[in-house]
Amino acid sequence: MALGTWGLSGDGYGPVEPPIQERVLRRALEMGFTLIDTADAYGAGSMERLVGIALADRDDVVVVTKGGTDRTTSPPRKRFDAPYLRDAVERSRRRLGRSCIDVYLLHNPSDAVFNDRQTVDTLLELKKEGKIAHWGVSTGDVGVVRIALRYGAEVIEIAYNLLHAANFHRVAGDLMVAGAGVLARSTLAHGLLAGHWSAHREFAEGDHRADRWTKPELERRVEQLAALRFLVHGDVMTLRAAAVRFVLANSLVSGAVLGPRSAEQLEELVREVGSGPLYMRDADLARLPQALEAAGVEI
Repeated sequence: MALGTWGLSGDGYGPVEPPIQERVLRRALEMGFTLIDTADAYGAGSMERLVGIALADRDDVVVVTKGGTDRTTSPPRKRFDAPYLRDAVERSRRRLGRSCIDVYLLHNPSDAVFNDRQTVDTLLELKKEGKIAHWGVSTGDVGVVRIALRYGAEVIEIAYNLLHAANFHRVAGDLMVAGAGVLARSTLAHGLLAGHWSAHREFAEGDHRADRWTKPELERRVEQLAALRFLVHGDVMTLRAAAVRFVLANSLVSGAVLGPRSAEQLEELVREVGSGPLYMRDADLARLPQALEAAGVEI
C-alpha cells in the first residue's frame, strides 16, 4: 500500500489544514509505508515541500512525483518540452530535499508528447545525471500507456478499481511484457467504494466529485455497489477493504495508492485491509466478472 497525497493537498476534495496533512504523513511513516506518491501540481508545490520535510531524515522511502503542469498561465497548461522538464525536475528536487527523485512521472501527457524523442531523451539524460532514478507516466489513456512502454517507461500509474478496471485489463499484457512497475490509483473510486453513500449524496463546493458525476450517473454507480456486497464476508469486513484487497490481489500491481485525508481514515483502512498476502479468495475473484457484467460495469 502506498500513500497518495492529491486529496491530502486540498486540491481534490476541499481544504485540509496543514497540521492534519503533517499528521497523516507522519502516521503513514510510523505505520511502515515505504512509498509516497505526490506531484508538483498538488497544492501548487506545497505537498512536495511537506513530503520533503517529513522525509528529511529518511532515505528508505520511495518518492514518486509527477511533473508537466505549467501553473504560471491561466488556465494551467501541459508542458513536456526539454527546458520546462529540466526546470520542473530541479524545482521538485529542491522542494523534496532530494538529490535524486526515485520515480518521476509525466503527469497526464497526450500521445503527441512522444511524436519525437525530445521528452524521452531529456528524461534519459536526467537519469544519467543522477537527478531521477526511474521515469514513467501517470495517465488514464490506454494509448499513452502503450506508447510510453515502447519508449521504455519503467513505471505506469493508472486508475484501477472494482468499478473501473477495463483500461488496466486492456494494457495488462503490455505491462507484463515490459515488466514495468504499476501504481494503481483511485482504488476507492474517489470514495464511492467506501460503500456508505446514498444515491442522493451532494458534494461541497471545491470538491471535484460535484462535477465528476451527474445525478443519474451517481445514482447508477451507487446501485452498482449492491453487486459487490458478496465480497464482504469473513475477514473482509467492509466494502472499502474489499476494494483495496481487489487491487492488491493483482500480481501486476506494485502498489495500491491510498488517499486518506486524516490519520484516522488511514488507520481504519489499513486495519480493515489487513496484512495479506491472501487478499481475496479465488472463489470471489472468479465470481466477480459475472457480477460486474450483470450490474452493467465494463470489465
